Amino acid sequence: MKLSIVMPVFNEAATIAEIVGRVMRLPIDKELIAVDDGSSDGTRQILESLAQPGLKVVCLETNQGKGSAIRAALPHVSGDVVAVQDADLEYDPENLPELMAPIAAGKAKVVYGTRFHPGNTIPYTRFKIAARLLSLFTNLLFPGAGVTDEATCYKLVRTDLLRSLGLECRRFEFCPEVTAKVLRRGERIVEVPIRYRPRTVDEGKKIRWMDGIEAFWTLLRYRLF
Repeated sequence: MKLSIVMPVFNEAATIAEIVGRVMRLPIDKELIAVDDGSSDGTRQILESLAQPGLKVVCLETNQGKGSAIRAALPHVSGDVVAVQDADLEYDPENLPELMAPIAAGKAKVVYGTRFHPGNTIPYTRFKIAARLLSLFTNLLFPGAGVTDEATCYKLVRTDLLRSLGLECRRFEFCPEVTAKVLRRGERIVEVPIRYRPRTVDEGKKIRWMDGIEAFWTLLRYRLF
């Protein structure tokens, strides 16, 4: 199966070349669709300089948010499965083949990479607390879901299923929207442990406390309506 890796990018000049290189070196059938979301720090120029077979660059003129960038990438997807990859170095692309395995084997249509397992040591910050609470809230809304990391970036979904969800997200509510909609469809979310190196706000982490509130509301909204 071919994996389409969608990478929303906003002002990641310091990491974009390395993360693109790591993705493109993966020994699997793949394509990378990088969406520059109105960067102003030279990220777009770096992306354009990395032109190579298998890399598609989509440019948005203004910053619209992670969800909008992912939706902008979907028309360019040609693979059987879509994976979301952040442009920083928190998530290790070498985990992607392991995440792809349950879908390739026909055991699942949706796979999440969970950060919360004994192999990772994640500082007890407000981001970890929010992620834990979001997972708990998901399991309360959808009994039997058994999700340990709802907010993980690493979400792999069969392309046909993802396109059928009718995504409306603009910012970080992409994650809870996908989670709620696939669970409402009765799809099982399989989780696979991944490596994770958290970065701080000073290092460029962009998610805000308001995004956490939006995530809870998105889960509830799509569960009820």
